[in-house]
Amino acid sequence: MLWVPPTIGGLTQRWYYRVLKAADLTFYVGWIWLTWRFLDDELHWSIPVGCALLSGGWLALTFARTRHLLKTYFDVLSRLEFTLPSAAGVSLAGFAGLTTHLPSVRAVAILELAGWALLLGLYRRNRRRYVRQGHGPLPAGCWISPPARVLRPGDLILTSGLVAAGLRESVGHGETVVRTGGDMQSFSSYMDKGAVLHPVAGYTSFVREHGHYVVLRLRDGLSPERELRAAEIAHAMLLENQGWRDAVNRRRRRVIERLPLPSRWRDRLISATRSAGYDWIGLFMGRIAPQRWTCIGACLELYRRLGVPTNDYGTGLLGFGTSLLDPIMPVRFLSDPAFRVLTNEDRESENSE
Repeated sequence: MLWVPPTIGGLTQRWYYRVLKAADLTFYVGWIWLTWRFLDDELHWSIPVGCALLSGGWLALTFARTRHLLKTYFDVLSRLEFTLPSAAGVSLAGFAGLTTHLPSVRAVAILELAGWALLLGLYRRNRRRYVRQGHGPLPAGCWISPPARVLRPGDLILTSGLVAAGLRESVGHGETVVRTGGDMQSFSSYMDKGAVLHPVAGYTSFVREHGHYVVLRLRDGLSPERELRAAEIAHAMLLENQGWRDAVNRRRRRVIERLPLPSRWRDRLISATRSAGYDWIGLFMGRIAPQRWTCIGACLELYRRLGVPTNDYGTGLLGFGTSLLDPIMPVRFLSDPAFRVLTNEDRESENSE
């Protein structure tokens, strides 16, 4: 994504991002439609000319997003948004250059291939800034699995696990550190438990035995007053989640008990439909629902209530809050300007103290 000034004609950075996202999707859909029409021979273009035009279109779209895609290389979708158009663009330009009899089309194809070569060179150079950890890349120099004693209230813990493995990413779960009664705990939401608050030391020890994690620290930190407020918010969210879960389960039980079924079947149906308080729709749609959340949704809601500004997440396909097929993936927080990743330099600093 190109550099975003603080304001553009009164538009905030948030709205500028949404407009850019909507335009980006519109352009992609448009070029996919043109590609299909061209392959179906409905536009009646000369084959080499059509290939050159389509390659140029993909080149322009990819170039406009290169900075953003390279910055978010650790996100599998960002890698696909770069590699798939690049493969299509190079193939189309190469075909146009080899099959055309028009010098002008051949010259355009050569320029396009040069442009693609430049972008692919940038992509390869950018890849050296990352290292593979688990199932995906992380920024080089990350402090992998720092001990619990270095964590502070407000830190975001991103861990490996089944979700990360399924997405082919390094991390796929998030928890926020809070201090409650002098103890360091982490707040999150689990598929089988709903919202949880548990000791950081025990949790990080478990993750370290089965995988890895990285820690993102708020750049501005938290004052003692905001640390207390974060703990209050976490406890309030726990109660909200428990109240919603219990109300939903009571309502479902009442409905099932009225069904004309054997009691054994009703009991099984009640057990099968019992809610743990997890937001399954949010897992796929990217919404932040009231009173129930995904793991990273719970963290994001805590930061929102605490007044910590973060990037927009789950804004949907068109960028205007549709929450449609835009899941909030924990790995995307690695590029959020509100945080910085704990690095090996932080480890050396801790060891020298």
